[in-house]
Amino acid sequence: MSPNFSYPSSPQQDVTDVYHGVEIKDSYRWLENPDSEETKVWITAQNKLTFDYLSTISAREKIKQRLTKLWDYEKYGIPFKKADRYFYFKNNGLQNQSVLYTIKSLDGDPKILLDPNTITTDGTVALSVLSISENAQYLAYGLSTSGSDWVEWKVREIETGKDLSDHLKWTKFTGTSWTKDNQGFFYSRYNQPKEKTKLEDINHYQKLYYHKLGTSQDEDVLIYERPDEKEWGFSGRVTEDGQYLIISVWQGTDTKNLVFYKNLSQENSKIIELINQFEADYSFIDNKGSKFYFRTDLNAPKGKVIAIDIDNSQPENWQEIIPESNEALKGVGILNNQFVCDYLQDAKSAIKIHDLQGNLLRNVSLPGIGSVGGFDGKKEDTETFYSFTSFTTPSTVYRYDMITGESEIFCQPNVDFNPHNYEIKQVFYKSKDGTKIPMFITHKKGLKIDGNNPTYLYAYGGFNVSLTPNFSISNLVWMEMGGVYAVPNLRGGGEYGEEWHQAGMKDKKQNVFDDFIAAAEWLIKNNYTSSQKLAIGGGSNGGLLVGACLTQKPKLYAAALPAVGVLDMLRFHQFTIGWAWCPEYGSSENEEEFKTLLAYSPLHNLTANTAYPATMITTADHDDRVVPAHSFKFAAALQNAHDGEKPVLIRIETKAGHGAGKPTTKLIEEIADKWAFLVDNLAFNVL
Repeated sequence: MSPNFSYPSSPQQDVTDVYHGVEIKDSYRWLENPDSEETKVWITAQNKLTFDYLSTISAREKIKQRLTKLWDYEKYGIPFKKADRYFYFKNNGLQNQSVLYTIKSLDGDPKILLDPNTITTDGTVALSVLSISENAQYLAYGLSTSGSDWVEWKVREIETGKDLSDHLKWTKFTGTSWTKDNQGFFYSRYNQPKEKTKLEDINHYQKLYYHKLGTSQDEDVLIYERPDEKEWGFSGRVTEDGQYLIISVWQGTDTKNLVFYKNLSQENSKIIELINQFEADYSFIDNKGSKFYFRTDLNAPKGKVIAIDIDNSQPENWQEIIPESNEALKGVGILNNQFVCDYLQDAKSAIKIHDLQGNLLRNVSLPGIGSVGGFDGKKEDTETFYSFTSFTTPSTVYRYDMITGESEIFCQPNVDFNPHNYEIKQVFYKSKDGTKIPMFITHKKGLKIDGNNPTYLYAYGGFNVSLTPNFSISNLVWMEMGGVYAVPNLRGGGEYGEEWHQAGMKDKKQNVFDDFIAAAEWLIKNNYTSSQKLAIGGGSNGGLLVGACLTQKPKLYAAALPAVGVLDMLRFHQFTIGWAWCPEYGSSENEEEFKTLLAYSPLHNLTANTAYPATMITTADHDDRVVPAHSFKFAAALQNAHDGEKPVLIRIETKAGHGAGKPTTKLIEEIADKWAFLVDNLAFNVL
């Protein structure tokens, strides 16, 4: 049992906002300033309480040791080729960051091209994005510090391993795309922010630039900006033939985008607006001369492939190449002059090969039911690589022959467990409104279905994100301890296309929470677990999911783990990139949307003198995606409202961000703490 808790002081201030005539108190507004002395004292006190408590859980060290032992295996990324070289990532096992290697032939000796572990001793600088020049002479790479979304770019000479003088700053949400002559690349950036508030300030007015190799960033050429559209962002991509720059224009997290292009073979050519209405998603695949191929959901919510001839680009002349099917088409590439189409069938991967006229040539035979990544390359390539993973299959990399259709294992990890000791099933259950929702359930074979199993229910439900089968040492340790791991594919995700996504957006967001609550109730009704043994978890938008569901049904679960969650739905749009989520959530500035947001906002739906589940909120002091104020304010309010014996804690990671690039040591410690928290509050024996 948990000890009695004396929570740190969280003074309430008299702050009131008025939304459309409605007064809303924001008593913990002071916690929005992470650098104030009051907030720093509060963080220190909260962390002391949390870590003092965690240190009393005897299973914590055993869990950490088991995680560390299992984590220690070689992990390979998917190889990709540029010119005469292959590139891939590899982690020896417990390295904080994976290392980038290059190799001339698949049976040659690999050479380290970039090792982020040598930059800092604690692994808090991560290689977040990279781009190789067409001649494979240069590597443009972006580094993120302490998990921040801000990325600094440098350029390395691949043959010598030496960095050039190039240094680009103030970039977020961008890659780079090299020109055919290898003399420079396109990228997007923001204006320089204020140093003190760069992790909280709102991000507007992104601009597209060209950087010429060997020059100062001050000399970069502005390619496109829209001073009249502060929320527009730009992604520049050079076509494989080098003739065109494709500019995808995005607006927040809305899946709809615009497409412009510039003819790079003509000096001072204008930017042409090919698609100038935010009506659908258009993902550029490739071009064949003036014919541009796109994956789109225009009048096809599950996705289709179309061709647009830019010399005759009126919509009535667009050509449908691969029509919409019953499965969601998530991505398309061209290899061996054939379309490689990545579909989801009930949240499981299926790969289909079509010719350029759209005729189905074959289905790729996969190793099992799971998730596939890769199939990248150029349109003339006859070989490619892909990864396959499932809940009980560590990511295995295969080489695929586009001519014969044969797969062969390129590298297979050796993890100290037997996958045959576990079973995976997919069930379908009905949500509150009768909608059928799929859910994966994984556990040890021979598990007694007696309603007494500790169960971790994890989901996301938003932003068109699909949760597909994925291997995780964290979840493996949970199942080793006798736990059940359940993943429902809620509305708001992309598992069944854009209609499924839209069914969990804005005024339909309650559907997502209903789907999750129905999953919990199904697991209990079908004797997998009970309310006393059920924990819920999720991160970011999934943190919102957990926060909303624990306020709506506090007695349904024994424990909750909301991570880096969006928890203040009235003010999220006022920080960093939060405004970009308004297409998904709506905004409190709109009266009708305000009513919807207020109805489920976790911070605003806590009820005084209520016994809430044991809760450990997790966030990071450098999170500039979902600023930590969300978690800080929710923790203070939840501790104040909570009337029960179970702990309500917040674990605040330092020198870390939203999650990407987090070093292995921090990952293992955080997971050990989460599982220890659940072990203590679900009362079960481990290992």
